[in-house]
Amino acid sequence: MKLVIVGVGKLGLALLEGVVARGVMPASEIGLLDLNTARCEEIAERTGARVVKSAQLPAAERILISLQPRVFPEAAEWLAQENTGYISTMAGVSAAALTRRLGTKRVVRVMPNLAATIGRSQTAITGPREATDAGDLAFARHLFTAVGDAYELPEHLFNAFTGMSASGPAYVAVVAEALADGGVRMGLPRPLANELAAKLLVSTGELLQLRAHPAMLKDEVASPGGTTIAGLAALESAGVRGGLIEAVVQATRRGTDLGRDQE
Repeated sequence: MKLVIVGVGKLGLALLEGVVARGVMPASEIGLLDLNTARCEEIAERTGARVVKSAQLPAAERILISLQPRVFPEAAEWLAQENTGYISTMAGVSAAALTRRLGTKRVVRVMPNLAATIGRSQTAITGPREATDAGDLAFARHLFTAVGDAYELPEHLFNAFTGMSASGPAYVAVVAEALADGGVRMGLPRPLANELAAKLLVSTGELLQLRAHPAMLKDEVASPGGTTIAGLAALESAGVRGGLIEAVVQATRRGTDLGRDQE
C-alpha cells in the first residue's frame, strides 16, 4: 500500500475523497484504520479504499496520522514501523516529538483546515532533511494540493499558522453569525440573514484576493459620511479588531501548550 490513513474523521475522509477524485492516487492503494470499524468499512465500500488492521501497517509505504494529539503517545507504540514515512496532521506535535516516538526522522507535519472538505484548504507543510530526501515531503505536498493550497513553512511558524488559518473558519463563522444576528435585529428574516451573511463572506474573500491589502477593499466601500464608516466606527468601539487578533494569539499559545504535552 502506498498510504494508510490512521483516523478517518472529517479530515481523513476529506483527504481520501480529494486524492481519489483528482486522480492523485487510486483508492485501491489506500488503507484505512480507525477505531470506528463500522464507519471505516462504510467509507471503504463507498470509495474503494481498503480497511486494514494495525498488523498490516508494515506493508504501508507511508502512514498519515490524523488523530487527536492526546492519544498519540499511546498510539505511537503500534504506529512505529521500520522503513516507513509519516505525515502528521496533529496540532502542536512537533517533528522532534514525532521522531522520538516513532523512531524515525522521516516525518512530515501538515496543518490543513476544515476547507479541505470542499477542496479549498490552506495547508502548511514542513519536515526535516530526511523526509525531503526520502520523498515524503513531496508526497505530502502532492496529497494536500488535492484538497486546496499547500505552503511550505519553517516549523517555528506552525503554531501561528494553526492559530490563524486552521482555527480561522471558526472565527469567521462567529463573524457570519453576528452579522446575521444584526440583520435579524433590524428586521430581516433569519433564513435570509443567514444566507446573506454566508454569501457575503464568500464574495468578500474573492474580492480580497484581487487586492494587495484588505484596507483597500474597506476604503472602497466606506464613502465619506456614509453608512459603512458609521458601522466601522462601531466595530472599532466594540474592539472587534483587537478581539480577532487576540483569538489568533491565544490559539497559537494553545498550540504551543499542546506541543509541550508531547515532550
